[in-house]
Amino acid sequence: MRSTRRSIIQGATAGLALAPFASWSQAAKPIRIGVLYDLSGPFAAAGSVPGSIGTQIAIDLINERGGVAGKHRVVAVSADAQSKADVAINEAERLLGQENVDFLLGVYSSAHAVPLAAKVDAQKKVFWVTIAVASAVFKGRNLQYTFRPQVHSDQFGEASTTFIAENAKAKLGMDAKDVKVAIIYEDGPYGTGVASSNESGAKARGLQIVLKEGYAANAPDLSALVTKLRRARPDVILHTGYNPDITLFLRQSREGGLRFKALIGHGAGYGQIDKLVEAFGKDVDHFYNVDPVAAQLLDAKTLAPGLGDLTKIMVDRYKAKTGAKEVPPHTSMGFNNTWILLDKVLPLAISKHGGWDAEAIRKAALEIDIPAGGTIQGYGVKFFPSGHAMAGQNERSSPVVMQYVGGETKIAWPSAIKTIDPVLPLPASSPYALR
Repeated sequence: MRSTRRSIIQGATAGLALAPFASWSQAAKPIRIGVLYDLSGPFAAAGSVPGSIGTQIAIDLINERGGVAGKHRVVAVSADAQSKADVAINEAERLLGQENVDFLLGVYSSAHAVPLAAKVDAQKKVFWVTIAVASAVFKGRNLQYTFRPQVHSDQFGEASTTFIAENAKAKLGMDAKDVKVAIIYEDGPYGTGVASSNESGAKARGLQIVLKEGYAANAPDLSALVTKLRRARPDVILHTGYNPDITLFLRQSREGGLRFKALIGHGAGYGQIDKLVEAFGKDVDHFYNVDPVAAQLLDAKTLAPGLGDLTKIMVDRYKAKTGAKEVPPHTSMGFNNTWILLDKVLPLAISKHGGWDAEAIRKAALEIDIPAGGTIQGYGVKFFPSGHAMAGQNERSSPVVMQYVGGETKIAWPSAIKTIDPVLPLPASSPYALR
């Protein structure tokens, strides 16, 4: 029977009536989660704060329903990584060692997730990654207690290059082999990982790579890179960056007269349309972004019963808290990947494996089998097992290509779920349009 939003809210209310806060604390042990995001510094505005809000909404909703498995209240012990890897590591150690949280959840930056995964896994503690996408977090490391429902960076490059190759003839009037692409990226694990997949994807589809260059995310000047791009004259720019560096690049590109037919970003700062519009107004119209989909863009009829209602609750609460018009993809990531743990994995760990210690969570996570359409972001969940090159990564995750039009986000790829006929190349009205 299909759930309605009203039934979900009534269920939450009933849970509260049966299990008020005082009763929980006496009747069942709470679950303490260390929640680590960048709440300050450059990563905060690039998607970390929206992700943290999504996570908190999921925790609040689970508690309103009576807690995990209907009785275990979730206590979130939050920490700010401050957009610094050393702070992230220190805060993770504090949460696990001093705050005695049961496990660690969150992390926006791949530069933080890569070292943290090794450190937390070595302690035989569970690290549940919600946002950081670098394939390097898992690739070849055979992690045992680290899991990520989220997509990984190899998929980003596959998506953007497939989109260009599939639309080259119809939209650009060119064969894929004649399309020139430039790959630019911040040179941390996140940018490097996506750029590597951009390169392999472009080569596999016969696209011409005319420039591939990285830069430091905190670089004070990118004018030399803009000059190189002007000389290379790419049709399409594939860019992976955070927030300050994207803003700097776009501003200096406009000032330097850089022109192109399409720009495709890959998450992070490109996933924050409100920030881009705030800085550049209509100039960012028709830019693309590769990311896990913002859940509200999907047709709820394609998802399991009740998930559309769940998405609406998430959207309503995010807008009420922030006053934002658009809900960025990172909010869905924070919510969805936390929800999978709290609503699916932990109840199984408790009912089948006796609790939520690291071994119980590990066993339950590896048994989870959610088909496509079973999460608010559309993808299913099945984690690669121990011994696999990507052990702990969700093998069913998938990103989409989105396009910004008039300050709104539309799905441009894959074709089966697109909500817009992609605008390609950039219209002449764009200050970046190749003339």
